[in-house]
Amino acid sequence: MAAIATPSASPARRAFGGLVKTRELGIVIALIALVVYTAANNPRFLSAQSIRDILLNTAILAVMAAGQAVVVITRNIDLSVGSVLGLSAYAVATLLQANPGVPMVVALLIGLAVGAAAGALNGVLVRYGKVPALVVTLGTMYIWRGVAYSWAGGDQVTASELPKHFLSFANDSVLGIPWPVLVAIVVVLGVTVVMRNYRAGRELYAMGSSPDAAELAGIKVSRNLIGAFIVSGALAGLAGVLFAARFGTIDASAGNGYELNVVAAVVVGGVAISGGSGTVWGAGLGALLLTVIGSALTVLSINQFWQQAIVGALIILAICADRVVAVRIARALRKRDSHV
Repeated sequence: MAAIATPSASPARRAFGGLVKTRELGIVIALIALVVYTAANNPRFLSAQSIRDILLNTAILAVMAAGQAVVVITRNIDLSVGSVLGLSAYAVATLLQANPGVPMVVALLIGLAVGAAAGALNGVLVRYGKVPALVVTLGTMYIWRGVAYSWAGGDQVTASELPKHFLSFANDSVLGIPWPVLVAIVVVLGVTVVMRNYRAGRELYAMGSSPDAAELAGIKVSRNLIGAFIVSGALAGLAGVLFAARFGTIDASAGNGYELNVVAAVVVGGVAISGGSGTVWGAGLGALLLTVIGSALTVLSINQFWQQAIVGALIILAICADRVVAVRIARALRKRDSHV
């Protein structure tokens, strides 16, 4: 019998086909369209200072979104990240106020430690307390905010009370890229690599797809779940240090409302709220999209209400899109099984 040769697609065509199928492509297209439209109406939108402000604001949100994506992939959620950011920012600012000689690296490590401790508590309560993550993290959100208000007592740390090397961290750059943006890039890419290429990341995806099946397969669900919350808390603490360096003046309300923007960035970035699907770098793109939307509406002199309405609409659209994809996959699997 003569073998029938079937032409195989070229590597370039396969790469292009894979790109078209990625869920993040829609975010990139929306970003380009939004930037082009806004710049056409107001060229100042693409000024150097405007781009710098967008990147610095995105850096804080993207760092938090990377940690939140890890938790959401496991079919959970962390609503305490905004309060953890505020607590970390005030803790580091207070420390530097009393000890101006503390190096920036130490400040970053302290922020990570504060957030990791808060995340560990969330993970233990969710796993061993058998309480839904939504309830646990909603409670700790108010607890950490209350701790920050009790600690601050109505006071604030101003930029004039912080050392210059700390404040300059948000302004200094490497090859024109501000340090906070570099930190965000390293975090997003680092977490993406771990989630895609290492066993720990694959196990988190398996837990999100089917927690019971993951446990039966021998995956250490307890360890991984607590680890996911620690990562989320630690990155929220790191974002708190970046927040303090970016804005200088810190009080107990720092980070108030950030948790909703972080969840929105993750969902809009293609991470399924039902778990087991999505990418960390997609969550980073979602953070960039939300930041650009906020800046564009300000430049176009559009009411602040519409920014919140658009973010809400994007969340609903993203969840609906995830549901449509899930239904199509389920139908395809049933059809394949019936043929088999």
